[in-house]
Amino acid sequence: MRTVLRALLAVTLLAGTASAAAKPNFTGVWKMNAAKSNFGGGPAPDSIDRTISHAEPLLQIDEEQLGPGGVQKTTRKYTTDGTAMSFESQGTQVTSSAVWQDNTLIVVSKVAAIGVQFTDRMTLSEDGNTLTSAVRIDSAQGGIDVTVVFDRK
Repeated sequence: MRTVLRALLAVTLLAGTASAAAKPNFTGVWKMNAAKSNFGGGPAPDSIDRTISHAEPLLQIDEEQLGPGGVQKTTRKYTTDGTAMSFESQGTQVTSSAVWQDNTLIVVSKVAAIGVQFTDRMTLSEDGNTLTSAVRIDSAQGGIDVTVVFDRK
């Protein structure tokens, strides 16, 4: 009986290790695919380029977005254990954190100055060539869902 319990414990521990090792790696240079993206009826930017460096648990996203208001650049650095961090976007302070839920990285960002929360669910396609950000934007006026699809450059 003890042998069976030890074997089950060993399999359980190995399964947990395999699961942790199986997390997607988002490293790469990504370009928005406007035809596959959906901005929830709002205006789409002209382009979004992301450069991601991902060495679990560290994740850095450098993003450049071009739209009617010009070029916006942001750099965000996360640890995927839920540790809070902050960055500045368009002169406004944003607090954020990232945590895994299965193979989806959930990034929650809050802009207290305007009462808006962004919940970004990032996934990677099986072939590793498509990055999808399914973003829920919530404010006092309600919510909107945006999906931004990126192709690997």
